[in-house]
Amino acid sequence: MRLRKGKTKTTLQSAIDAALLAVEIYNKPRTTFRSEAYIAMMVIAWTRLFHAHFNVTIGDRYYYKDKNGARYQKIDGEKKAWELATCMSEYGSLSEPVTKNLQFFIKLRNKIEHRHIDKREVDTLIFGECQALLYNFETTLIQLFGKEYALNEALVYSLQLSHLRTSEQEAASKAALSKDLKNIVNYVNQYRSTLSDEIFQSQEYSIRLLQIPKISNTNRSDLAVEFVRWDKLSEGDREAFEKITAIIKDKSLRLEGINVGKLKPSEVVGRVKNALPATSFTMHTHTCLHQLLGIRPAPDADDPFDTNTAYCHYDEAHGDYLYQDEWPDLIVDLLQSGRLVVEDVHNAKRNGEQWDINAYVG
Repeated sequence: MRLRKGKTKTTLQSAIDAALLAVEIYNKPRTTFRSEAYIAMMVIAWTRLFHAHFNVTIGDRYYYKDKNGARYQKIDGEKKAWELATCMSEYGSLSEPVTKNLQFFIKLRNKIEHRHIDKREVDTLIFGECQALLYNFETTLIQLFGKEYALNEALVYSLQLSHLRTSEQEAASKAALSKDLKNIVNYVNQYRSTLSDEIFQSQEYSIRLLQIPKISNTNRSDLAVEFVRWDKLSEGDREAFEKITAIIKDKSLRLEGINVGKLKPSEVVGRVKNALPATSFTMHTHTCLHQLLGIRPAPDADDPFDTNTAYCHYDEAHGDYLYQDEWPDLIVDLLQSGRLVVEDVHNAKRNGEQWDINAYVG
């Protein structure tokens, strides 16, 4: 479709510009709020793409009106256009996987709008959905306006670094997750659990990539990178792919045991210091803190089992206390947010104070 100058072409160009800017932000090496910016710009891109389509098909009628339908709703003097969810409903021709992908990001955008998430765990967690969001945008763009508006001529495959982290670094990273970030991760996992296997495995919902160095004796003019869609592979190629992933995956053994994953006091302190290297948090600080917050009873208490089981429990066999992952997570969150200061912990303990844990949770 060759568009002349006018509102449709201007709106469509702004949609394309927003998508390209989203990709540029996402691929910048030192971007600290990659996911937030990418999602915000892609939601804008999708919304304006639909507005351009509606402007062609139904004219200047993609705006909200008052209940009686007589006047347009306005914001700061401008007519209020349909937001993305309404555009999707009015368009009505998106496949279910594409719809689920967009709904995922609409809800996620609302959750991160007032949060600053600078952890790459989220970037990695939702990479597949992010890739599908862009792929679906270009596919829909071509369907509505033609190949001449495709993005692929303006994009290249971003350079990748092989960055392997040790198990200790992974543990420290997880311990440093803020409460906001945990809420985001929980949302992602819960949303995925509501999807059928067919939708979750669809490339339109989430594109999963396996990056393997390409070694061959083929023509030197061949592309260094090839993108192969799973649904286009032959049965034999799929079987080969499954063998490759079986080689790459770590082998996990489930062993039955007691106190698996529980932390000793020294491990709690280690988690905190790994997450926050600059902190002066010590074993003494930890002792003061769990006493102030009543996480476990005093050594001479009548009932050693009187613990806050969300964070700690008594190990009768060894006569000591072990801590849940949630305990160092809470400490890191409080220190990061400034709601907890090490000196205040020491002073409060010296003054014989007792703190209410509920004031620090939630």
